[in-house]
Amino acid sequence: MSRFAAPISEQIWDMKYRLKEADGTPIDHSVEETWRRIARALASVEEEPERYEADFLDALEDFKFLPAGRIIAGAGTERTVTLFNCFVMGTIPDSLSGIFEHLREAALTMQQGGGIGYDFSTIRPRGAVVKGVAADASGPLSFMDVWDAMCRTIMSAGARRGAMMATLRCDHPDVEAFVEAKSDPARLRNFNVSVLVTDPFMEAVKADGPWELVFDGRVMKTLKARDLWNAIMRATYDYAEPGVIFIDRINEQNNLAYCEEIAATNPCGEQPLPPYGACLLGSINLARLVADPFAEDARLDDAALEKLVTNAVRMMDNVVDASRFPLEAQAQEAAAKRRIGLGVTGLADALAMVNLRYGSEEAARRTEDWMHRIARAAYLASAHLAAEKGAFPLFDAESYLASGALASMDEDVREAIRTHGIRNALLTSVAPTGTISLLAGNVSSGIEPVFAHAYTRKVLQRDGSRTEEEVVDYAVQVWRDRMGDAPLPDHFVSAQTLSPSEHVRMQAAAQKWVDSSISKTINCPEDIDFEAFKDVYMQAYESGCKGCTTYRPNAVTGSVLSVSEATSAAPEQTREADSEGEVIYMSEPLERPQSLEGHTYKLRWPMSEHAIYITINDLVQAGHRRPFEIFVNSKNMEHFAWTVALTRMISAVFRRGGDVSFVVEELKAVFDPRGGAWMEGKYIPSILAAIGGVIERHMIATGFLAGEGLGLKTDPQAEVVPLGGSSAKACPSCGSYEMRMVEGCMTCAACGFSKCG
Repeated sequence: MSRFAAPISEQIWDMKYRLKEADGTPIDHSVEETWRRIARALASVEEEPERYEADFLDALEDFKFLPAGRIIAGAGTERTVTLFNCFVMGTIPDSLSGIFEHLREAALTMQQGGGIGYDFSTIRPRGAVVKGVAADASGPLSFMDVWDAMCRTIMSAGARRGAMMATLRCDHPDVEAFVEAKSDPARLRNFNVSVLVTDPFMEAVKADGPWELVFDGRVMKTLKARDLWNAIMRATYDYAEPGVIFIDRINEQNNLAYCEEIAATNPCGEQPLPPYGACLLGSINLARLVADPFAEDARLDDAALEKLVTNAVRMMDNVVDASRFPLEAQAQEAAAKRRIGLGVTGLADALAMVNLRYGSEEAARRTEDWMHRIARAAYLASAHLAAEKGAFPLFDAESYLASGALASMDEDVREAIRTHGIRNALLTSVAPTGTISLLAGNVSSGIEPVFAHAYTRKVLQRDGSRTEEEVVDYAVQVWRDRMGDAPLPDHFVSAQTLSPSEHVRMQAAAQKWVDSSISKTINCPEDIDFEAFKDVYMQAYESGCKGCTTYRPNAVTGSVLSVSEATSAAPEQTREADSEGEVIYMSEPLERPQSLEGHTYKLRWPMSEHAIYITINDLVQAGHRRPFEIFVNSKNMEHFAWTVALTRMISAVFRRGGDVSFVVEELKAVFDPRGGAWMEGKYIPSILAAIGGVIERHMIATGFLAGEGLGLKTDPQAEVVPLGGSSAKACPSCGSYEMRMVEGCMTCAACGFSKCG
């Protein structure tokens, strides 16, 4: 019997986490078999595996504990993938050979599915002298462009695009250019970027004092701190980046301050890590632990929470031993500190189920209390593990207990650490959980508020018919099951009804008991005044947050899914758009008709002796044409393998429907390191870009695109009007108009796609 609460949950499992043969034949026949596979794999490193497998299975059942997607997809599969989600790479040396050696390490890590974070502050600024070659340095941003190009060419394991974080110190001479880099929408598209902000800089901002930009001990420029701060604020106000990381606070409060220095985070920011550090993630599903939801005495089940945290810590500790690592340095770093990141999901749902309004002072107090309980149980569990298996190798009791994060910890926990040591150097973190939250019945993600209480999702079936599927928030569904059609109580709120200060209040409350950091996006209204927007960041700093990320919909960043503010339990209805622009998700690829209409194009590439012939066939639906398949052929056998691969891959994308304009966008962005060619008065950077141009011209000629550069993501003729009436971006994976900013990543509520994974 299926344990899934909604069709979308089963589809997420089948697409992302279900173990299958290479030909697609399922090996996991049910989600229970997936849970069993994970439990068996993580228990296998124990001396008595059978003793713990049942405990691990109990933790996984009913989605009470949600390991990160890498663990769900990879544990027990024998595949050459890492079970760690993300890494901070080594310190980049200020030399050309060293820089490109680190580029190689980054590529190897992304090949196994890891996202990466890098601090580029160690690279000399643009214009600095390069001794011995009579040249000026190109600066860190030029090398970030190289990383960005590398990321475009590598698909992470599990067929997801790699994610990267780039950081630069607030006193680096190129920080002003770094702040402005994302103003070019075509630049650094595979990076999240954040400025490392120091305490002295924040004091200079508040005092309106001067600020020196320094490299290698030399002051290269002096400016007003407030001017730089305003530039950072204006950039993130206009296009949502850069984020801000309070790096001094991170290092001061680090349990391992005595043996490591942190200068970067993983792509979503919840794991500040040292060189070659790795983040191992998992989440307690608070929504599943509420006893008597919506009753007067609704509460979190303390005993169940403590048991679940204890089992989760042991499971995650075992992942350190069970996982592969892309690089030996990463394996050594993980083994030396055994860092884990146990977090939560479903917080907003749990608060609603105990009758509290997310963002209120009482909700913040309850959140702080729950996070305290989790931290206490996790540290005690790790101390008991140390008594059984030994403390992490770099443990030093005196230095560890003197660290900032342990100062306020309960005395019985500190005594357990004095007596036994501790198995895991750091234990808590709140990561993005968009996809696994959907898997668990659409619980609210991480510590984020509920984005939409209910929405409809269009699904195109194999026979061409369309169905509508309601996607309901977990807490709303529990309310309906108990109360029927009764209106939702007033304490049910969504991201649209919260003020930025309420977002910050919740992040700060959770941060008090999180020893790493938190991935959270503070959604701001489009019409927020710039001065009020700046105050959000100062409030985050003053209230003890370790970083801050905001999102304000506008013409540059685009709008996200909007919903009506009605509190009725009835699902909101999507307004129909003109059929010519409608983009919907197909649950399965359509069958190929016996005959299709199409065109064949001849492409002459100057560096190739033989022409390339490109045939694009279209499917006609409701009188409108959309691309269905492509064939790329040439007599040049040098092209054979990649043209076959291109034919199969692009045709598979076309047959899934949705927003397929990204195929044009991605192909046109490919640069050949050997150089491109001039064709019809334009410089084309590669033969793949030329093919992308042919596809684009075909789409324009058939009416699928409005014009050159006007893909479905920006073509006003092709946008659906979603709930509430404002336009939304189409998901580049499934085409649904359910994109939203969640925990620092644009995430699709329909299929779970996000650029962070």
